Amino acid sequence: MIDLMMALNPIAFKIGTWPVHWYGVIIASAVVLAVTLSVREAKRRNLISDDIYDVILIGMPVALVTARLYYVIFEWSYYSQHPALIPAIWDGGIAIYGGLIGGLLVVLFVTRHKLINTWLYLDIIAPTVILAQGIGRWGNFMNQEAYGRIVSHAFLTNLHVPTFIVNQMFIGGHYRMPTYLWESLWDVTGFIIIMLLRHRPHLFKQGEVVLTYIIWYSFGRFWIEGMRTDSLYWGPLRVSQVLSLILFFGAIILWYIRRKRYPENSWYLDGHSLTQNI
Repeated sequence: MIDLMMALNPIAFKIGTWPVHWYGVIIASAVVLAVTLSVREAKRRNLISDDIYDVILIGMPVALVTARLYYVIFEWSYYSQHPALIPAIWDGGIAIYGGLIGGLLVVLFVTRHKLINTWLYLDIIAPTVILAQGIGRWGNFMNQEAYGRIVSHAFLTNLHVPTFIVNQMFIGGHYRMPTYLWESLWDVTGFIIIMLLRHRPHLFKQGEVVLTYIIWYSFGRFWIEGMRTDSLYWGPLRVSQVLSLILFFGAIILWYIRRKRYPENSWYLDGHSLTQNI
């Protein structure tokens, strides 16, 4: 007989009557860890801590807004009828690709304003971004979202995942594929690989760490998105799959072009080098 346990409480604690959700705690923890690692690497590349903090202070609210706008745009048939709910981010509905787009725009603005090499900056933060994404997926776990098709209890137990994950995947009267877990594992694996290889200039020239991140993440996201049941659609197409394909092949093409155009390009030790090769 299957022992069904109650789902984990998505609320971590309360401040007075204000509930603090595990989703927010997990995301905040991921950001703190990402910033800490980025600051450490920035110092090695002759940047100062404020160069990282400035992007975070501006980028977090911007990314939150663009993540919401991205979601609203592709769910416009609903929000056009309920415009008052557009700001209601507390009810769910943000998209990571939208947040990444907003974050990238802030990076471009800050690095240009401070005369920081944009490619070097992106290389510094890329590994920590994919790590934060992998950790952040556990916020989806606590909210019982970002899951896949209906599966059996036996299917999940045969995967040898911990019991607490199996129990949390009992949603709406059915067990679900834990696609959030696949993406988390994919992201963390990408982080480990990039961290092991990024300081080897015979493998990576400037800008290729961030391009590796894009290639790795978009490849995994394409396949995992196909397993989910809550995708955003553009007509018959899953939006994230289309964008993943564009990013995957775009990064490969850009890698090739930059290698051909700038064969001498390598790591810049000076973060304020004005060279902004594309």
